[in-house]
Amino acid sequence: MSLKRKAGALPLNDAKKPKTNASITSFFGVPKPKTSTPVKVNGSTCTGPASSALISTISEPTSNLAADNEWKGKWVASLTDEQRNLLVLEIESLHVSWLKELRDEVTSSGFLDLKRFLKREHETGQKIFPPAQDVYAWSRHTPLNTVKAVIIGQDPYHNDNQAHGLCFSVQTPTPAPPSLLNIYKCLQNDYPSFCPPPNRSGNLTSWADRGVLLLNTCLTVRAHNANSHANRGWEKFTSKVIEIVCRKRTKGVVFLAWGSPAAKRVVGVDRKKHCVLLSVHPSPLSARRGFFECAHFRKTNEWLAERYGEQIDWSLSGVGTAPAVVPNPAVVLKSAVVPNTAVVLKPAVVEKTLEEDEDAEQIMRDAEAALRDAEESEMAALPAKSMAATTTEENAEQVSGLGKKAKSVT
Repeated sequence: MSLKRKAGALPLNDAKKPKTNASITSFFGVPKPKTSTPVKVNGSTCTGPASSALISTISEPTSNLAADNEWKGKWVASLTDEQRNLLVLEIESLHVSWLKELRDEVTSSGFLDLKRFLKREHETGQKIFPPAQDVYAWSRHTPLNTVKAVIIGQDPYHNDNQAHGLCFSVQTPTPAPPSLLNIYKCLQNDYPSFCPPPNRSGNLTSWADRGVLLLNTCLTVRAHNANSHANRGWEKFTSKVIEIVCRKRTKGVVFLAWGSPAAKRVVGVDRKKHCVLLSVHPSPLSARRGFFECAHFRKTNEWLAERYGEQIDWSLSGVGTAPAVVPNPAVVLKSAVVPNTAVVLKPAVVEKTLEEDEDAEQIMRDAEAALRDAEESEMAALPAKSMAATTTEENAEQVSGLGKKAKSVT
């Protein structure tokens, strides 16, 4: 029997943004649930039961808003003038559940140096992505007490109308990038009833609202300059975020780490308490080496169901839909339920390819950026292809084309 949350009415638009001069209460809005509505996608009807069971065993009780406001006021008052000036964004937009745990990190000398660097970037006219109000969108969509799973990304997208503070996700109406299209294919392998979102959407906000922490390793990037804010301090900050999840989410969460950089981020995770799933990156340059068959979405739900009696609704096809969970019989696991103990699930091919991927990570990012640019200018006029009709040969051609683009940018 499959138990899952009833999806709320979650808009497929930008991540929740703090309003100018708004109080902290603007970050705690909870969307009102709606019943499911059938949605036609590529000729198929995707719908979900309006009476899906709402289970709250994973989420711990939320803290008291008045107490949070009082704590935050005292903490801000304890800062120096320079700290308050440098930490305006953190004070105004980092969810208080995370701010409480990260307060020592954000006042550390290394993080303040990062903030000074970002201030210089703005002062010299550099365009930074994501927009400032979206840098900590992950914290507001997925407060600490709601985290069930963590997907680890790398660099934010660096072109216009893409990055909005959630890894692998792009702003509406930007089409889903190649890596995300491959994520959709993996989902369809796990759950054939999964329908890709309409209009080629790549917005994953609804996943974040359901407890999936979509965390990039670096949280900002200079426009059109991939990896330009790497090694400036974000890596230490986001490592602290992962550490906090491991320490505070005592009943365990699932970490999905795709590619060797992400795998390195979860080396210290306690496998006896948490579930760690490793695979190659979903980029077209590596996905064919095991990503499509990794079954991470299904394994995540089996682990959560066995431990909590709850699963994540991975649907994206319209507001409030929850496609029936019908596992693909072609994807067979060794056991029906992932064990609770030391869980390190990875395809046999992963150990062989993770180190190979590391040397190609920069080429991969540049190639994906080139492909996204090409898609924006050339693919808009072409009819959208049904994901169900996408063949292995088409993916191979995509990989070959990316390899040529990678050579042109290196």
